[in-house]
Amino acid sequence: MKHRCKTWSVTCTRDRNLSHNAGSPNASRKSFGESGDFTGKSAKRKPLVGLFGLTTAIALLQTACFRPASPEPVLPQYSATPFSVDAPLGLPTIESPVANPLTTEKVALGKQLFFDKNLSADRSLSCASCHDPERGWSNGQPVAAGVNGTLGTRNVPTIFNVALNRVQFWDGRATSLERQALGPILNPAEMAMPSAEAVLKRIHENDDYTRMFSAAFSDGVTINNVARSLAAFERTILAGNAPFDRFKAGDEQALSGAAKRGWEIFQQKGKCIKCHKPPNFTDISYHNIGVGFSGKPPDPGRYAVTKLKSNFGSFKSPTLRQLTKTAPYMHDGSMATIEEVVDYYDKGGNPNPQLSSEMKPLRLTKEEKRDLVQFLVEGLSSQEEPATAGNHDSSF
Repeated sequence: MKHRCKTWSVTCTRDRNLSHNAGSPNASRKSFGESGDFTGKSAKRKPLVGLFGLTTAIALLQTACFRPASPEPVLPQYSATPFSVDAPLGLPTIESPVANPLTTEKVALGKQLFFDKNLSADRSLSCASCHDPERGWSNGQPVAAGVNGTLGTRNVPTIFNVALNRVQFWDGRATSLERQALGPILNPAEMAMPSAEAVLKRIHENDDYTRMFSAAFSDGVTINNVARSLAAFERTILAGNAPFDRFKAGDEQALSGAAKRGWEIFQQKGKCIKCHKPPNFTDISYHNIGVGFSGKPPDPGRYAVTKLKSNFGSFKSPTLRQLTKTAPYMHDGSMATIEEVVDYYDKGGNPNPQLSSEMKPLRLTKEEKRDLVQFLVEGLSSQEEPATAGNHDSSF
């Protein structure tokens, strides 16, 4: 009886010989290697004896030729569990884009990605290396530090309340958190991943990510979904319910007398409120206040994006919330203390052709400066930590 199986010719040959040998008195002394079956060659065989031997041969042949493939791993089904952000006192409702609604699965995935050092070229840095929750979601240094110790040129902005910003980065070049999220990962001076494909390859190294992406997105692992996940997580990092917020809500005892006087200076003589407007104490706009115009060539700032001469040296106003945790200050990290910042504004900044018309000497007294600093330190510091801050270590 001849058997032919085109798909598994070697395997079928081997199993046919096994069936022949099974009926042989010397079967126990035979081995697959002795038969030469792996080369696909046939050896002279003795006829099968009896119905039992024929039945066994047919059963073995069917098993070999129609052996089922190994089952694929079962992935969790895509699910979208709405994630509700309870904005702290003083902040407006947190909204997410229609194309990237917040879900529990997406936020959990984004958090894991945020703390994962495998997403940097040498596996030494994560997003949290520069945006450290223990340092006000910044890095406590004048500028960013990338792989191999490469230093950037700008201070790391906190991600507190970035959900309220309509543009990202100091120069506003990213118009959403989704567009911002991949920038540092692919920047040669920061996490230095060479391409989006390289990022996805790192992600595919870990089966946990495959499961998490399948649960968070209907199309699974894509570079756009990496960005969406990171943006979703970052939208949950909020700072509010500060003494100022409770004061504005009617609690007269929430601020000290000095802080209350500082709030008045903030609005009037200090003119701070012109650029640092509640609730997030920023106007999300660009201003040239003269920082970086003494000595070295200045950073062009917003000009690099718009190419408008009037934007040269202009940078986005940062939030003033949690100032005690986000030092040093200014776009270049050149000022170490809040007192130094107040002194700088008091003198009217550094002269330059595009200096903002609002930058004029304030002539604050020492007492007024102290009260202003007291408001910034006491009034805008939140005591509670964000519920989603998590830990620093990746579980992968």
